[in-house]
Amino acid sequence: MSATAPPSAPGDGIDHVDERLLRTTPLKKLLARPELGSVVGAIAVFAFFSVAADGFLRPSSLGTVLYAASTLGIMAVPVALLMIGGEFDLSAGVLVTSSALVSSMFSYQMTANVWVGVGVSLLVTLAVGAFNGFMLTRTRLPSFIITLGTFLMLTGLNLGVTKLITGTVSTKSIADMEGFPSAHSVFASTLTVGSVELKVTILWWLALVAVATWILLRTRFGNWIFAVGGGADAARAVGVPVHRTKIGLYMGVAFCAWIAGQHLLFSFDVVQSGEGVGNELIYIIAAVIGGCLITGGYGSAIGSAVGALIFGMTSKGIVYAEWNPDWFKFFLGAMLLLATLLNAWIRRRVEATK
Repeated sequence: MSATAPPSAPGDGIDHVDERLLRTTPLKKLLARPELGSVVGAIAVFAFFSVAADGFLRPSSLGTVLYAASTLGIMAVPVALLMIGGEFDLSAGVLVTSSALVSSMFSYQMTANVWVGVGVSLLVTLAVGAFNGFMLTRTRLPSFIITLGTFLMLTGLNLGVTKLITGTVSTKSIADMEGFPSAHSVFASTLTVGSVELKVTILWWLALVAVATWILLRTRFGNWIFAVGGGADAARAVGVPVHRTKIGLYMGVAFCAWIAGQHLLFSFDVVQSGEGVGNELIYIIAAVIGGCLITGGYGSAIGSAVGALIFGMTSKGIVYAEWNPDWFKFFLGAMLLLATLLNAWIRRRVEATK
């Protein structure tokens, strides 16, 4: 299949050229990448803490930084895809805790093998994601309202059901149950590479980034995500299944919440019902720092990974520099503003050179 430039209209004095035939320089391709601003920011943060914190460059410290980044990055990937599709999910943080609570309580109360609880948790978590997507597409209410309602309901359910069943705000320990060692290996084990200990969540994170990148850049569903984020009505007009795409994106967030929830459970044996509140904003911040537009239609999974890495370097770099951690939110907010301004500047430069 070839593209042919349309002929110039006689007498209009303007050369009409098919933009698909325009030559693009490697510099323009680089500037057009949504994650460019976050990569520049990551290099700056790494250089800063390399100088400011004595222990930052130790191999064990870098392993800790990657672990902090991975626990956030596992959720930042689907949240980034959802933002590219033009929507938000304010229930994502609490859903991680809900997933862990379902696994723990179902395993403890109903079965002798934790893998049964893990499977039930997967079904329940995916159902919550499908509920968010279904309510969004059927009611046409903003995703902010839909997922805020889900956030409040899950917060109440987590606390109420946990206290009703266990009598406290935390679950019972399931460390002595059948299947716990194998589940711990899958979701919370530690790998030793040389002298560095790496958590298995890093592998989950990298795998999710690779799969999400492949989906965005190499599949029809990836085209649908960009299309519905750029304009749902226009996408629907050319045959894109907008409702199915958005429901699928919310179920993707739920699937990754299930992975993060199982890591939470099998790392500590018990789960506190009040955990997870506020994490949804950090996931969104990581996606925005990584180059995703709040208005949808633009971004990348790799950018969300770089955003999570910046978060990990900052959170642990402050500790290694022995600074007061009360300043962490200030640095996070400053990075959010700088990354957003840098991304906007790069986009304007790219559009001006077209």
